[in-house]
Amino acid sequence: DQHRGWFHSSLLTAVGRTGHAPYKAVLTHGFVVDEKGHKMSKSVGNVVAPDKVINQYGADVLRLWAASADYRGDVSISDNIIKQLSDAYRRIRNTCRFLLGNFTGFEPSQVRPIENMAELDRFILHRLHYVVKRCRAAYDAYEFHVIYHTLHNFCVVDLSSFYLDIIKDRVYTSPENSDTRKDAQTVMFMILDALVKIMAPILPFTAEEIYTHMPLGEIKKESVHMEDMVSLDNALEDRELAAKWENIRALRAEVTKALEEARTAKLIGHPLDAAVEIKLPQGDLADKVAFLDVDLNDIFIVSNARMVETLDGDLYQGKEIEGLAIKVAKASGEKCERCWRFDENLGTDPDHPTACPRCTQALKTILG
Repeated sequence: DQHRGWFHSSLLTAVGRTGHAPYKAVLTHGFVVDEKGHKMSKSVGNVVAPDKVINQYGADVLRLWAASADYRGDVSISDNIIKQLSDAYRRIRNTCRFLLGNFTGFEPSQVRPIENMAELDRFILHRLHYVVKRCRAAYDAYEFHVIYHTLHNFCVVDLSSFYLDIIKDRVYTSPENSDTRKDAQTVMFMILDALVKIMAPILPFTAEEIYTHMPLGEIKKESVHMEDMVSLDNALEDRELAAKWENIRALRAEVTKALEEARTAKLIGHPLDAAVEIKLPQGDLADKVAFLDVDLNDIFIVSNARMVETLDGDLYQGKEIEGLAIKVAKASGEKCERCWRFDENLGTDPDHPTACPRCTQALKTILG
């Protein structure tokens, strides 16, 4: 009806009178149907009332549902679909809450130069560049479902399951004003600043709530909705670095599986209880990993990790990386009560008998 009626008649009338169309573009969508694709009907009982969704989950969850659907076809809605979107919303919100919770002692004036950061930090900023580029293009094309999927994937896969999981140790155990901690806070600030601006048109209430608590100081505006959309910084893009780090992510996924098998076998109770030895397959993976400036203990979140030439005993064989072998054993030494890593040199400083050398140095810096 819209195409035959209003769009068509207004087009003919405007062209006849003014010589051009009355609109730059026309965006239409399909019908809203239930999760089985059936037309909604009160008599059938498959109608989902918007006010019910808003009262139970909040307006932003309903908006997220609208944004998540590819409107070029019929759009499904049901209590189950809304519940799934609510779970996705919670994951995005919890990621932002973690970022907000780790800005203690940080101000925008303390932003660190990117070129001096560790490779892990620069890799996640490369991923942020991809997210910003993809979302800006999606907004221009009215592809709101692309924005939803890109944001959700970034929060869950890149941040919660990878970057934020790795840097927790650095953020929690390093002295407040250390360069490595400030680097992590700079990256988290850049990420949250981009996320809140990208999500503002879709999740306006959540974005406003986050923005209110961000440590923006004098540059904070009256509302996030007074901010410009995040700009694209091509200096963050580093495809060569990204290619190397995708290898590390693949290797980390295999190590995680090996650790899970060790936990199931009661060999360890927690990844930090473990010492991991890794024999890489021959070829590109081994060559690229060798050049990475990384601390394997940090990446795998274990007490001790090292690459070896040979391995024997009970080994985990790579599921996705052919020729990879991993050995998981109980870490030697005693457990540091501050960082929970096992260390053979625990308590070498009488002033800090329950701390490892790394934490001892941090405590001396903190305590003066």
